[in-house]
Amino acid sequence: MSRIIAAAAIRGAHKIALQAEQMLAKAVAAKGDSAPVEFPNTGYFIPIIYAMTGHEVKTLADFKPVMARVKALLPPTVSDHLWTPYLGPALDAGMATLFAEEIIEACKYVIGPSPVNGLWLGAADDVILRERGIQFVDGSAPGFAAVVGAAPDTKTAVEIARKLQERMLYVFMCAHDHGTSFAQQLAEAGVQMGWETRLVPFGPEITAAIYSLGFAARAAMSFGGVQPGDFRRNLLYNKARIFAFVLALGKVTDEWYATAAGAINYGFPTIADSDIPQILPTGVCTYEHVVSSVPHDEIVERAIVIRGLKIKVAKVPIPVAFSPAFEGERIRKEDMHVEFGGQRTPGFEWLTSAPMDQVEDGKVEVFGADLDSVQEGGKLPLGIVVEVAGRKMQPDFEPVLERQIHTFLNHAQGVFHMGQRDINWVRISKAAFKAGFRLEHLGKILHAMLHEHFSSILDKVQVKVHSDEKKVLEIQDQARKVYHERDARLAGMTDESVDIFYSCTLCQSFAPNHLCVITPQRSGLCGAYSWLDGRAAYEINPAGANQPIPKGAPVDARLGQWEKVNQFILQKSSGTIERMSAYSMIVDPMTSCGCFECISAVLPSTGGIMIAPREYPDMTPCGMKFSTLAGTVGGGRQVPGFVGHSRHYITSPKFISADGGFKRIVWMPKMLKDELHDDLVKCASALGLGGEEFLKKIADETVATTEEQVAEFIAKAGHPVMVMDPMF
Repeated sequence: MSRIIAAAAIRGAHKIALQAEQMLAKAVAAKGDSAPVEFPNTGYFIPIIYAMTGHEVKTLADFKPVMARVKALLPPTVSDHLWTPYLGPALDAGMATLFAEEIIEACKYVIGPSPVNGLWLGAADDVILRERGIQFVDGSAPGFAAVVGAAPDTKTAVEIARKLQERMLYVFMCAHDHGTSFAQQLAEAGVQMGWETRLVPFGPEITAAIYSLGFAARAAMSFGGVQPGDFRRNLLYNKARIFAFVLALGKVTDEWYATAAGAINYGFPTIADSDIPQILPTGVCTYEHVVSSVPHDEIVERAIVIRGLKIKVAKVPIPVAFSPAFEGERIRKEDMHVEFGGQRTPGFEWLTSAPMDQVEDGKVEVFGADLDSVQEGGKLPLGIVVEVAGRKMQPDFEPVLERQIHTFLNHAQGVFHMGQRDINWVRISKAAFKAGFRLEHLGKILHAMLHEHFSSILDKVQVKVHSDEKKVLEIQDQARKVYHERDARLAGMTDESVDIFYSCTLCQSFAPNHLCVITPQRSGLCGAYSWLDGRAAYEINPAGANQPIPKGAPVDARLGQWEKVNQFILQKSSGTIERMSAYSMIVDPMTSCGCFECISAVLPSTGGIMIAPREYPDMTPCGMKFSTLAGTVGGGRQVPGFVGHSRHYITSPKFISADGGFKRIVWMPKMLKDELHDDLVKCASALGLGGEEFLKKIADETVATTEEQVAEFIAKAGHPVMVMDPMF
């Protein structure tokens, strides 16, 4: 390792360690040893410290042994002229730096200044971790760039950010150079930032880099099943699975060197625009460790190559940028050129299959007024008809492909899409219109992306875009009949009516021993995959993550166990899971990765279960927040009494049917009750539980926050679980 870099990293580590020691002393003096400390709404305590040491920091006093460990890790300061023949001392200094930076940032939450300030977001909570972690699992986010400092000017900053977004990467920002930061430059240019657009400003100081590395450490524990304290496995997991790198823009200080040394422990290299010493031989990172003097117009491409990332960027013939990074972009009314649907005008989208000779591939037609005819802020009706043909195309695939319209249109910069079928809502920004975006480009997006993702079943795609209200209403009636027919067919499918289920192993990139078994009456844990989705995905890619699982002879029909399903699970879980029950959370429940929408947990004294969605941040009656529950259940573990699942599964007739089913629900947050209200009432009515009356017997946080309070509430309410047999 370059002696100059080693010396600088070690000096920087000593500086940050001293700052941490002073910050901790200040916090203790102000609040006392017993003052609670945490990054809000996370079950991973102070995550890098927890991941690497297993030490649970709950109070300021818990930082004292960590501070002692920081000092023990620090090598003696060395001269730039002293030869350092190997990475060890600088890497130790780097890890000490990360621990010290976590102390500094955590103390800010205790005594200020708050890390959440203006454009700075501070620590990501566990809801964000799980929402965004799914994208790292399915490949729609191949990695992240930790941008430190600032570009030489605003224009360059925007160009670098857009290149990173177009390559689907998250951009985590911290630190400043000469009084400004990359995030401030983007803000000056009017660039929309936040988790939704993948441009995430963590904090103005270099110490905020720990939010990026903490995110990576938590991903290993949450999705990969890596145990706290297993530092070697955590670091190797990140090197192999979290494709991240540091872009150092501006003057590299000692503190930056120290933080970069910490990132190298993870296998994350640093690419700099300034002339600093390089570390080119491999040792920890996959390829180079530190590369310098990279021109700004080449820095993104160079970083991707150095990290070993393989990114395929689809080329779509439209006049605006196109990437999943723009999926969360919001277009405010004042920035909007035109909008469609959303109960403001008639609107729908319909994908249908047709014979080969009736579809002309690549043909896009616009019927009615285009965007040029609308004044800024105007409205138009919108009907999108996508006609596809293919030798392997089947009618069952139509709704699967149709749902992709939402995703594909949202990937265009300046296009906002919400909803589906006849409740769609689209906005196109002024900037996109000025760049030349018109209605035909909606069709060009769908043509390009349907071929990109579904070429194995599609041979031809043509698109008709309607903006004439009379025609939109006429075709909308036809589409609604098709929607109804689809719903009726799906509603009639049961687990007993098919001989094949489908697996989903997308999350094995994060949780190697987990797989979902998707049945007609049980969707994937993330809620994104139904049985028909799995079937279509297998037809599209026979070697992909969704494989057919013949049921075979029943082992226990009540529990939902079949001979060949168990054989498949044993094989695909690397021999760690022998059996899985589709209908029980007590006996051999399905494993969980970390992407689940909800977690159900038994409340023993009530005879029932509670359900917590991942958006619920508060304590639940089982004594754990969602984040702690997720850490208990996730990572491919099989934990009796707990199960991860989708929202849709709650109202399935097969919902923990072997354990008593829907009637076992005794607690769920009000937010979930309200969201699923109509479906819950319908399900309760079908089971003869009185519909709305049953919902009133389910406790929520407004009446019960502990198991004892839930038991008291359901006893008074006369909940049917009171006369059911115990679950265990």
